[in-house]
Amino acid sequence: MRPFTYQAPADAASAVRAVTRDPTAVFLGGGTNLVDHLKLGILDPGLVVDVTGLASVEITDLGGGALRVGAGVPNSDLAADPLVRERFPVLSQALLAGASGQLRNMATTGGNPLQRTRCVYFQDVTTPCNKREPGSGCSAIGGWTRNHAILGASAHCIATHPSDLAVALAALDAEVRVLGQDGERVIPFTDLHRLPGDHPEHDTVLGHGDLITAIDLPARPIARRSAYRKVRDRASYAFALVSVAAAVEVDGGVVRDARIAFGGVAHKPWRAYRAEEALRGATAADDSYRAAADAELADAVAQDGLDGGNAFKIPLLRRTLVATLRDLAREDA
Repeated sequence: MRPFTYQAPADAASAVRAVTRDPTAVFLGGGTNLVDHLKLGILDPGLVVDVTGLASVEITDLGGGALRVGAGVPNSDLAADPLVRERFPVLSQALLAGASGQLRNMATTGGNPLQRTRCVYFQDVTTPCNKREPGSGCSAIGGWTRNHAILGASAHCIATHPSDLAVALAALDAEVRVLGQDGERVIPFTDLHRLPGDHPEHDTVLGHGDLITAIDLPARPIARRSAYRKVRDRASYAFALVSVAAAVEVDGGVVRDARIAFGGVAHKPWRAYRAEEALRGATAADDSYRAAADAELADAVAQDGLDGGNAFKIPLLRRTLVATLRDLAREDA
């Protein structure tokens, strides 16, 4: 047992101040990722600041089709909310594709996108890992790479982001409301996470002491025709080999608009802007969907490894995107 100090502040501003003052401090929300890291020895905080009673657990209708989701809303409640299921079905489907029912009851909307990679080398404190210990090296490169990145990786890290919820939020142009020591600010969800670059130890653009208070879902009529498709090794409680969050608008057999994000393939939820651009104005047909996938995957790089590597992810992601778009276009016909 590693000792630490526990605090339960009276309000969010006090929690932010407490964490900001102590470089070893961490926030405690649902705890589904934090407790794992404490057990594995990845984290050794001197102070744990409990925010479970401070974050909003409300889903607020902002009018015009937009919603605000409090950071404390459990994943299970968000997935089951009637307005979410009606206006943003991709979000509900992504949540139900992740974890188990028990974990969804505990995991929070604010905490889920901040979970860290499930790379086996990151979780094994006996191996070098630049994300866990900057400058120590990346054991994944040339190791067991089946679950690792094909987009946006660097020579310092090839890990992938594990959250299903985050992939859907990236596709939906969500916005993150953050409370920090200088007050509140809003961050586009697609800007929240970082690619590894030279500093894979930084998963997001958040500073120490920054606290997510809510996530806003803007009104997007296209989001009503959306879906999440996840490919994994087993039917439940497994992280994505690849996943696709997509929304499309089809009129007269032509794709008028599209929103697409990928999971399981990069250090962050990967917004597929090239694929979206290729689809706009294209015929709603498999050839167009394959061309869009190829446009997005033009810079994909497979990892070699002891397990045969992950080159299979490239054709797998292509097929997953085509199948998802085909189903959505059929529904929109």
